[in-house]
This record gives sequence, C-alpha cells and structure tokens, in this order.
Amino acid sequence: MLIGILGSNVLGLGVGTIVGAAVGVAIGLAIGETAELIAGAVGGVLGALSAAAVVHGALRRGGTRLGIAAYLGVLGLLICLVALIPAAGYVEAVAIPLLAARMRGRQAARFAGLRTLAK
Repeated sequence: MLIGILGSNVLGLGVGTIVGAAVGVAIGLAIGETAELIAGAVGGVLGALSAAAVVHGALRRGGTRLGIAAYLGVLGLLICLVALIPAAGYVEAVAIPLLAARMRGRQAARFAGLRTLAK
C-alpha cells in the first residue's frame, strides 16, 4: 500500500522497497528463524518492485494515488492469503515479478476517454 502512495518517483520507490524489506524481516522474525527472515526480506523487496510496475503504469494512465494504494492493499492481502497454501507461495514468488516485468513492456498510452469524441 505504501508503494501505491510513494511509487510515483525513484525516491518513493526506494523508501517503499526498504520499508517492504523491513516489514518482511519483522514478519520473518516473528514466524521463525534465519530462513524465514531472509525469505521475508526477499519477499518484501520483490513485492515492492512488482507493485511499482503496476503503480507506474496506473499513474501514467490517469489513476489516483489513493485509489491505487487501496487497490494494492487489498491485492497484497489476497496474495498473502494465497501464499499460505502450500507450494502456492513459491509459485507466487516467481510468477508475480515475471508478470510485472511482462506488463511493464506492454504499457499503452494514456486513455483518451471521451476527449476523442469532442473533436
């Protein structure tokens, strides 16, 4: 959700990525030992970078920051719940960054809406 608000520039992306890694480390520390801590940090960084691709594209097409943040917050909770299914978390860790990279290459221009009909 933080990337949805701060992800419009490089500094915000960096802050969001660091906070995502820190939250991942905290959750990993609460759950278990060193392996969970590292997995939490990697998951936080990958999640923040994947969300940044969505934020950048949505802002370019005219989305609002709070709307994007709300969307990403709900989607993040859904992804966390799916990750609790055995083996689904591993699939998510690979699939979500790949989908974000693929989406980044197919960005369309800003939606013109009804302005095209006004001419």
